[in-house]
Amino acid sequence: MCGIAGFIRTDRRPVEQAELKKMIATLNHRGPDASGTQVSDSVGLAHSRLSIVDLAGGLQPMQTPDGMLSVTFNGEIFNHIELRAELQQKGYQFQTHSDTEVILLMYAEYGPECVQHFNGQWAFAIHDRRKQEVFLSRDRMGIRPLVYTQTPSRFCFASEIKALFALSDVERRVDHTALNQLFTFWSPLPPRTFFAGVSELPPGHSIIVKDGNVKIWQYWNLDYSPNEDNRSLDDWADELRSLLINATQLRLRADVSVGAYLSGGLDSSITAAIIRNYTNAPLNTFSVNFNDKDFDESQFQQEMITELGTDHQTVCCSYDDIGRIFPTVIQHTEKPVLRTAPAPMFLLSKLVRESQFKVVMTGEGADEVFGGYDLFKETKIRRFWSRQPDSKIRPLLLKRLYPYMKNLQAQSPDYLKAFFKIREDELDCPFFSHLPRWDLTAKLKTFFSDDLKQELQAQDPQAEFQQQLPAQFSEWPSFCQAQYLEAINLMPGYILSSQGDRMAMGNSVEGRFPFLDYRVVEFASRVPVRFKMNGLNEKFLLKYALRDLIPDSIRQRPKQPYRAPDAHSFIDSNSQQARFAYVNELLSPERLEAHGLFQPTAVQRLVKKMKQGRAIGTRDNMALVGILSTQILVEQMINGQSVTAGKETTAPATITS
Repeated sequence: MCGIAGFIRTDRRPVEQAELKKMIATLNHRGPDASGTQVSDSVGLAHSRLSIVDLAGGLQPMQTPDGMLSVTFNGEIFNHIELRAELQQKGYQFQTHSDTEVILLMYAEYGPECVQHFNGQWAFAIHDRRKQEVFLSRDRMGIRPLVYTQTPSRFCFASEIKALFALSDVERRVDHTALNQLFTFWSPLPPRTFFAGVSELPPGHSIIVKDGNVKIWQYWNLDYSPNEDNRSLDDWADELRSLLINATQLRLRADVSVGAYLSGGLDSSITAAIIRNYTNAPLNTFSVNFNDKDFDESQFQQEMITELGTDHQTVCCSYDDIGRIFPTVIQHTEKPVLRTAPAPMFLLSKLVRESQFKVVMTGEGADEVFGGYDLFKETKIRRFWSRQPDSKIRPLLLKRLYPYMKNLQAQSPDYLKAFFKIREDELDCPFFSHLPRWDLTAKLKTFFSDDLKQELQAQDPQAEFQQQLPAQFSEWPSFCQAQYLEAINLMPGYILSSQGDRMAMGNSVEGRFPFLDYRVVEFASRVPVRFKMNGLNEKFLLKYALRDLIPDSIRQRPKQPYRAPDAHSFIDSNSQQARFAYVNELLSPERLEAHGLFQPTAVQRLVKKMKQGRAIGTRDNMALVGILSTQILVEQMINGQSVTAGKETTAPATITS
């Protein structure tokens, strides 16, 4: 796991080593163990290494012995042992034991189609001197990041945008359309990023750069087309169990110790239980809990710790811990966020690294792949309700959702009907499942400045999203349509990025995700909807297939997504003061006016409500976090100014064993 960077000079001028070193120095957190650069022809490659496989022989950038192929690679190819054997049978000889060399020689054998053979998570660039072109690719699910930009004289790429901004000819400017999309979907729609002119390679895509021309194509996509497979529940369960065990075993391949996150939920519990029962690997687990009991899951974490007998460590977060680390978190996300949930994950990965672990297994992806979110239940109930829209009983089913949202639970049926948008004219909308969520988020745009509102008034983020949907989308079951929207938008754009890769790699820790093994994902896309959600029992097949490994109390507990305290982490309603000086500074009328993105008067009213303890709803919490994180990001990456919490008001996060 590493950081990569480089550029191709389209004007054929020599590559400056100093520029490559400047780029890769910004990514030292991704790979502190070694760094290297390589220049050939008009191509420069750079690499910062986190040593995990073949500690001695995996240095990068790596060349084939004849010097015709070079690679800089971020990620892991988990089936590299099997691919190595296949290549050796074809006569290829290896100089190292690394998966990096496997990538090079697979490319030599198959060209760009090599990615179809990989089981892993990757972003890499290969310089092919014979063809005088550069091939870049990103993994199927978008686990590892890859961004790029073009200037008049070069094509530049990197793991993170800050490496691009190390080059003097790369402009720094906010993309207002991306901000509009983010304040609808939680993340810009690829290829947009928060910064104008900087693009993100979408998941499952590859690029070839040749003679100044850029060709981009999709090599893999999710497909939920209905099938006629009438297999029994037990048949589906047996195949899923076998796949998950193998996916977990593959992801334990490393020449360093591998830990596991244990949240107390079903998915991380299954991952840890498979490690305990089907491998010989030691089981070291890590979790985060909170002083605020509304967010704490330590009771369930402790149950799994006892059940599995793990060597466990915990970091306990306070409001001040989250507010203190938040500017650093945003420096790593490189995009605004609407919730503080990434911050405790940053502190958790810090604990992992300080405990001498470089790799951690997590349960991410199970909710998207197997239909675990309350959103999927909500959509099912809304469609059921829509058949009798005047029913007084059917909307009461919504009370079974979101038990952790006390304000929502207290609302009347009329409020629920309005909030969850039971409207006949929207039943055929491709985004029916997500309309309540997106409408709630879009309300945050009332805080945009008048100039920004004027600029964006003709834009329609949902129409932009609809243009990206595959042609067969309308043929899929509505449940699968909702799954697809989660899997291609929120998961790569937020869960695996702001909350995942960026938080782990900020502390030089690699995350691995058994549920996102492409074989598991493709299998799940074929599973009948009735086995994903049985009535309102989410992830039914997953629970059934692994039922003997998980205590009933964990398997049957109500779904509770990972959350963290939001507004309270920045404003103390007891003292009616901001907890840190940077909050006051960046939300001041002067700074808001200078950045030009938000209305100072509206933001000041919001802050006043927070200080008085009157802003308690989801909308207000998201607004404060979204506005503050945007202000931090502009200050850091546009203006080049440091943002720090200053003097801590409490001790750092508590760590227990």
